[in-house]
Amino acid sequence: MVVGSDISRCPNTPWPTCRGYLRKRTHSGFVKGWRKRWFVLKHDGCLHYYRHKKDEGKCPPLEIIKLEGAEVGIDSSLGKPFVFNCVPQSGNRTFCFYATSNQEMKRWLEAMDKATHPVRQTHVWEDVTLHNSSLPPLAIKNPECLGLLHQLDRSTDMWVQHYCILKDGCLYFYAGIRSTQASGGLYLQGYRVNEQTLSFKQSVIELKPPSEEFKTFYFCAESKAENQRWITALKASIKKWLPLHQAIQDFMNRPLEETRM
Repeated sequence: MVVGSDISRCPNTPWPTCRGYLRKRTHSGFVKGWRKRWFVLKHDGCLHYYRHKKDEGKCPPLEIIKLEGAEVGIDSSLGKPFVFNCVPQSGNRTFCFYATSNQEMKRWLEAMDKATHPVRQTHVWEDVTLHNSSLPPLAIKNPECLGLLHQLDRSTDMWVQHYCILKDGCLYFYAGIRSTQASGGLYLQGYRVNEQTLSFKQSVIELKPPSEEFKTFYFCAESKAENQRWITALKASIKKWLPLHQAIQDFMNRPLEETRM
């Protein structure tokens, strides 16, 4: 389970597993040969590429290559070093890439090979949260906190209102109290909860991720008292779910008489 992964359509996706410039062989158009493109391999196993680095996040990719089930390997047939191929599972096209060094080629081959053979793990807690996300908000039993929260959309600098339910370290978002299912949610294991004041001097709830790979989220309730109620509930809910290494460390730090079996 990836800490901070999303359970629906609410974006909380970690940074790509690999990104950088590669040259891609082409046989189409007026220019044949090798074209320099900016490639981004995402955690969903899809390889996106753009004309330039600056296009990532601003323009749609020129193409998306699904790597699951693909064949990836070095190609020495062209008599050129640092060349490798990717044949997607559909098998109707071969993509040929050219790296700038052996180290760069190995970096991409390792990342792409992992994407071709994804490891899927199941987790009881994850199954429960997925089930909960399919329920109406009032059908979730014994919520730890509920009510209206406004989430800051950093791309538009606008606040979006959600009806929220907090349960077992997971925050579920609904369009309203009468919604039939969650529109999204956040796994909050490892997140830190703080009260912050943004530029407009408004007190907000900051959810800080355990790693820079993940996004920081900002929420605001209807009043300062409501903010405090949510902060207390969020801290208590997250504290129930310690990362394994932290749980082991806490156990080892306990007095000797308490750790004897």
